[in-house]
Amino acid sequence: MFDLDTWGEIWATITRNKVRSFLTCFGVFWGILMLIILLGSGRGMKNGVFAGTEGFATNSAFFWTESTSEPYKGFKKGRYWQMRNRDAMLIKQNVEGISYLSPITWGARSDKNIAYGQRSGGYSVKGIYPDYFHIEAQEVYEGRLLNDVDQMESRKVCNIGVKVREVLFPNGEEAIGKYIRVNGIYYQVVGVIKGKAANFNMGGRSEESVMLPFSTMQITSNQGDAFYFMCLSAKPGYRMEEVIDQVTAILKAQNDISPDDRKAVGCFNLAANFRTFENLFVGIDILVWLVGMGTLLAGVIGVSNIMMVTVKERTKEIGIRRALGAKPWNIISQIMSESLLLTALAGLIGLTVGVFILDSINRLIESAPSDDGTFFKDPEVSITTAIAATVVLLLSGLLSGLIPAWRAMQIKAIDAIREE
Repeated sequence: MFDLDTWGEIWATITRNKVRSFLTCFGVFWGILMLIILLGSGRGMKNGVFAGTEGFATNSAFFWTESTSEPYKGFKKGRYWQMRNRDAMLIKQNVEGISYLSPITWGARSDKNIAYGQRSGGYSVKGIYPDYFHIEAQEVYEGRLLNDVDQMESRKVCNIGVKVREVLFPNGEEAIGKYIRVNGIYYQVVGVIKGKAANFNMGGRSEESVMLPFSTMQITSNQGDAFYFMCLSAKPGYRMEEVIDQVTAILKAQNDISPDDRKAVGCFNLAANFRTFENLFVGIDILVWLVGMGTLLAGVIGVSNIMMVTVKERTKEIGIRRALGAKPWNIISQIMSESLLLTALAGLIGLTVGVFILDSINRLIESAPSDDGTFFKDPEVSITTAIAATVVLLLSGLLSGLIPAWRAMQIKAIDAIREE
């Protein structure tokens, strides 16, 4: 199999007609190149989409209040209702599948609602539970995150986003411990943060927001115990759909809403959307493999056809070798080896060029400055995929030479010698 004379003869046969061999190899080269680029691009899209939501709990859901669509217990249709602090407490106590839960309330925003000394800017203001940071994870640049003690004692403290810090405390000025005005009320800065998710947020990007303890914001903004928005995440092993049904039932029972009213409680199931994304990329991978394998198959068929022509041209040579005592395996192995060499050489070059192109694209993306994330990141082909492509390539090379080799073995020595 590894006899140098045999492989020298095979190489001489292949290079005898350089143009034909090149065109034959190009079909396989193009097929494997397209397969690698398509697989890498699909992975790049997946990495980009999920990198943009990195740090955001994928098993989460959001609830908000809507007007009722059915009359119930003496209340007319179209009544607008509010969630209450007791609702959040009952839900956390009675729904076993909940991991983290946080009501959210927003403050008024204007061009200069956040200020420190003479510096000011317009930014989002959110009142949250500390659990919120387990749903939308934050990078802490300075200080600390809001905690349970801040919430229980209704402390006048806040976390500010990195872009808020740049405006209020430029040139590296110390921010932690300073008091800033938020809608006219002073709060002490205890942390500087930035959301880990680049392409997903709730009510404003964290780096352009000021976050307050939920209890503090309810008091300072005179909102009583009402709120309009709530987010939660489910424990591993619990279906979000079941959690949503239980939460919705509690909200309806606590606020005198008909159990059959489908519009009064607004809900967005992020977990279901992430499952849809996962299924979408599985479908993309399958489609890419089908298209890539189809292109590669076309190249392999081209190799098989050329080998058939080669066998036809070498009919007399094969007959003489048979007459001199060459065994059928010698004929078969030579034809299949020629096919394997053509396919493997072209395919490995295509594989190398494809990886090089993906790496070049990745370098261009990384060199482009962007603070907002991207939907295309790290286009790559895993080692498992590369090995699978190589195995497919080698098997294709063997199969493409199988029919021509069988055709060559069927040639009778006396008939081949007579062939002109």
